[in-house]
Formats: sequence, C-alpha cells, structure tokens
Amino acid sequence: MVEAVQGAGVVVTGAGGGIGAALARRFAAEGARVVVNDLDAGKAEAVAGEIGGIAVPGDASAVIGDAREALGGTVDVYCANAGVAFGGPDVADLADDKAWALSWDVNVMAHVRAAGELLPQWLERGSGRFVSTVSAAGLLTMIGAAPYAVTKHGAYAFAEYLSLTYRHRGVKVHAICPQGVRTDMLAATGTAGDLVLKPTAIAPEDVADALFKGMEEDRFLILPHPEVAGYYQARAAEPDRWLSNMNHLQQKWEASR
Repeated sequence: MVEAVQGAGVVVTGAGGGIGAALARRFAAEGARVVVNDLDAGKAEAVAGEIGGIAVPGDASAVIGDAREALGGTVDVYCANAGVAFGGPDVADLADDKAWALSWDVNVMAHVRAAGELLPQWLERGSGRFVSTVSAAGLLTMIGAAPYAVTKHGAYAFAEYLSLTYRHRGVKVHAICPQGVRTDMLAATGTAGDLVLKPTAIAPEDVADALFKGMEEDRFLILPHPEVAGYYQARAAEPDRWLSNMNHLQQKWEASR
C-alpha cells in the first residue's frame, strides 16, 4: 500500500479537522502529495502547512479543477469526506427544506459531481481511487437526524454504484462507515449522539488506520467499528425486530430529553 500511495496526488475534502484532517495527515505520512480542502480557508491552510500539503479552500463540489492543477494535472485518490449533519427531535424538523437541500448537496451530490469530473481521466488510464466517508448511519440509521441518515444512505448507494460499475476498469472505491468519532460533528449531535455514539466513539486517526488496512486488503466496505457488520446483518435478516429495537432506543432518547 505504501508503494501505491507514495507520490500519488490525493484530494481530501472537509480536511480542516476531524476525519478529513486525519486522512490528510496519514496520506502525507505515507508519501502522497495532498490537497487539503475545507470551506474554512484558515483550517485548510493550517493542516496543509502542518503536513506539507497544498490548501485549496472552498466548496467541495467545485474543488476538482483547482486541485488537479495544484497536483500537476492528475488526481489519483479522491476522499469525499466533507459532510453536514442536520436533524432534530420534532416533526417540524422534517419540513426544513433548507436542511434537506444542503444535506443532499454536500453528502451526496458533491460525490456525484466529483466522480463525474474524475472518471473520464481515470477510465482512460485504467486507475483511480474514490474514498467516500459515509457513516454507519448509511448502513443503519440515526435517531433524531432524518436528513443526515437518509442522505448518508444515498452516499453509500452511490459508492456501491461506482464500485460495481467501474471496478473492472481499474477504479477502486471504498466506503468508510464508522459510528461515533470524536469530532466537532459528534459534539453537535447533542443528546442523541451522547446516547448512541459517544460511548463507543473512536479517534479520527483510528478511521484513517481502518481505511489503510481496507485499502491493503482491497475491501469496499470499511468498518472502523467492526460490530457494525453484525448490526447490518441483523437489519437485513429481521427488519421488524431491528426496527423495534431502534424504536426502543428512540423512546429511551425521548425519555431522557
């Protein structure tokens, strides 16, 4: 894996902190040339300065052109990591069109746009790697966060589509699906995150470790929390039982608020 990454042109979106910063640091440590993208220019520049990378701040949906130029014309690895989390406990939160629109745009359509720009070059040369930071919510769900849970399902489905469509043409795809990770996003989940995610939360660096292990083993699905595999199997095998268990968790959360 080290040989495959050394000298590679890597783009990490949402890399000003959290999982994105951990991915950028790990790729740089393995010898990659890393573009650090974040909406917050100061954070992007800070991480880029730390790792000897190149800061390309701005919207993740529009980063490919500038990132490709910064890397000398070629992006070898694209980490679609930028994400937003919206949700709330009340019925009114389900009608928040702005939250839904932004969630679809950042969590799903930014991935679609990036792939549309990257694939022509990747398919022509027969290689490329697309890394999607999804979430266990994309395999399961998350209480109190409908836009997040639904759009993460979309992000996972798109990563699956890319893999099954282009793997025979040299494009490798990885979907990272952690549960709680100690980031600002986890802190923003409030009491729902405290109940469901915080008890088993891991460090962002653990997610980067899981990705590199998965790349070495050429695996599509990356589970930094291995227990998620069992939850995913239970959801598929006995959906009503799984939904009943999740509803009990919902009730526990409602009682604690």
